[in-house]
Parts: sequence; structure tokens; C-alpha cells
Amino acid sequence: IGDTVRDTSKTTIQALHDRGISVAMLTGDADGVARSVAEELGIDTVFAEVLPEEKDEKIQLLQDSGGLVAMVGDGVNDAPALARSDVGIAIGSGTDVAVESADIVLVDDDPSSLLKLLRLSDMSRSKMIQNLFWAAGYNIAAIPLAAGVLAPVGFVLSPAVGAAVMSLSTIIVAVNAQQMRYASV
Repeated sequence: IGDTVRDTSKTTIQALHDRGISVAMLTGDADGVARSVAEELGIDTVFAEVLPEEKDEKIQLLQDSGGLVAMVGDGVNDAPALARSDVGIAIGSGTDVAVESADIVLVDDDPSSLLKLLRLSDMSRSKMIQNLFWAAGYNIAAIPLAAGVLAPVGFVLSPAVGAAVMSLSTIIVAVNAQQMRYASV
């Protein structure tokens, strides 16, 4: 006896492992069935025959072992665990309670959507760092110039030019962030 495994599940779990992410399964299914599926997919940790109220405790156990925990779930019984996890991810077709308890809602139930979410997260972080460095670098250079630091050597930045350059800086940051719209995830 076993559960049907989606085609994308194994490749998704392998991609998570490639990122250094451990994968655990919390399920109410019988231990034999759960371990069979876990072995087929390469899941690291299995918690089987878990009652709905115990899922929250298992998330706490994983957190206490020192890691950040993201939980993917779709049912009413997943809601407390989704809320406790560091990042709760609900499947969009799941119950309203699961969706309300989660931090993120995936629009479909394809496991590979999790990888798209991680790539989008990586891109967002990268853009934030780029924009932070651009804005900080601009301000570190422009504010002293606008304050007249180079006035003794004959260089004075007029307020109008300073305002125009500040507006240009804002546009550059916005355009850089908008590039994410055209990136494939």
C-alpha cells in the first residue's frame, strides 16, 4: 500500500537538498506508508501517524533543533503548524483556515512552485541589496557635495542639480526593482 507521488516531487526535493535544505514529512499516514514515500522521494526526516494537534509540537521540535522551519500544508489540521513555523506556506487550493494561518500562499498545488518561491525570494533579496548599496552610495557622495564640502576648491552643487540627481537616483532604484518583472522564476 502506498500513496501516489507526483512527478515533480522527487526533483523538487532533490533541488531543495542541492540548496542545503533538509526535508521533513509530517503525516497522519501509517508509518510504513510514510517511510515508503520518504524513501522514494529522498525525504530526510519522517514523522508518521502524527495527530493534527501534534503537528504543531513537531514543528517546535524541529525549531528547537536549531533550524529555521518552513511548513507547507493545506488542511485545517495544518493550520497550527503553519502558524508556528518560521515560514508557513499554504497550498492555494487548501482550506481557508490553512490559507489564513500561512505567511505565503502558493496558487497551485505543484511542489515545484516551492522552488519558484525560493528563486523569487533570492531575486528579491538580491535587488534589495543592490538598491541599498545604490542609495547608500549615492547619499554618501551627494550629501557632502550638496553641503558644499568641495566649495573651497570651486565646486558647488546647486540645489536644483542636487534635486534632479536625487530624483534620478530614485528612478534608478525603481527601474532596478522592476527588472524582476521580466526575470523568469
